Amino acid sequence: MDSREIGPELLERWALDYLGRYASSAENLRRVLMRRVRRHSPESAPPAAALIDVLVARYRESGLLDDVAYAAGRVQSLHRRGQPIQAIRARLAAKGLAAAVVKDAVSDLRAAASDPDLAAACAFARRRRLGPYRRGVADPARELGSFARAGFSRRVAEAVLGCADIEAAEALAGDGIG
Repeated sequence: MDSREIGPELLERWALDYLGRYASSAENLRRVLMRRVRRHSPESAPPAAALIDVLVARYRESGLLDDVAYAAGRVQSLHRRGQPIQAIRARLAAKGLAAAVVKDAVSDLRAAASDPDLAAACAFARRRRLGPYRRGVADPARELGSFARAGFSRRVAEAVLGCADIEAAEALAGDGIG
């Protein structure tokens, strides 16, 4: 076997190494492996694509790759980190998840929280030390800009920034905007 030739064993090793470090959707794993093949041996890309498809199908059947579980976990993780629903949808679509899978994962989040964007905005404010979490002097324009760049609506940003203290922000995250 030529040292530049890509075979099923090498693809399997690359795939398992990647999956050992990162959770992934099926399409994302396919993209990662194709990138690696092109870097390693560009002339091997067409035959390797068929091998990658077989490998991904086998991993899906065995349960090693589960797009629904990946989407659900990713939605929860991104929400806890303070990402708005639109940004979460975009991130999942970029990972190659089907629109129906994304829709189901986001609807599960909407069912669990009264206003998921508001709860995410409170988490965002906590992480970025904005609004009631700030340590220094308030700069409302800068803080509104931070929320806007993150993808939050003005209504949500003003609700979080209008909280007098951390307890009020936590109550707002739990109850939603009334």
